[in-house]
Amino acid sequence: MSALADKTVLIIGRGTGIAGAIAQAVREAGGSVIAAGRSPDALADSYTGSGTRVERVDITDEDSVAELASVVGGVDHIVSTASARARGGYADLTAPLVTASLAAKVIGPLLLAKHFAAKLPPDGSFLFMSGATALKPAPGMLAVAATNAAVDTVTAGLAVELAPVRVNAIAPGTIDTGAYDALGPERKAALFAARSASNPARRIGTPQDIATVAIMALTSSFLTGVTIPVDGGEHLV
Repeated sequence: MSALADKTVLIIGRGTGIAGAIAQAVREAGGSVIAAGRSPDALADSYTGSGTRVERVDITDEDSVAELASVVGGVDHIVSTASARARGGYADLTAPLVTASLAAKVIGPLLLAKHFAAKLPPDGSFLFMSGATALKPAPGMLAVAATNAAVDTVTAGLAVELAPVRVNAIAPGTIDTGAYDALGPERKAALFAARSASNPARRIGTPQDIATVAIMALTSSFLTGVTIPVDGGEHLV
């Protein structure tokens, strides 16, 4: 029997990149997907033909999360890939930038736990996204690192409070999701070449790398309270 047969996974985030790869992996593992995000029309376009149900949610807004919980009802697992990165050195950061980052990746998961925990079965789980910067801060990534470190703490704390429902996180490294396209072809290629040369895996990650571990986290019944680095060893060097 497939690992997620007859299970429903709510995936929050865009319909492309990591969220899209996880959704595909869930379907391939026998599960069904409910996709939710701020732009349901864009989600519907991304998931056209996949049989994915689409809903709207802003996980930084408690009323919106409560409404989604009411509309969706019971699910088996919840994955949130939502983020709002606050890049910049300490002198460039503003309160709104940092607040948005924390709202998407820290407050959002707390609101999801508050409104969905009672709707999950005892063998259900939450999966959040941290990041390699929590283990290896870098110039210009201070707020991102602080946000990811907070995700790790929230993950461990919720695992204790929500038991036996499991709570885990994945910390991606440099993943080619299209997020780096804004650098332009030359700068992106230079960055990827440098990181491929320095990390132990000697390559850049793909959304499918994250999806593979996501399925493991959703289905491993003895795994909870941990953040799993999926970064090619980036945090080691």
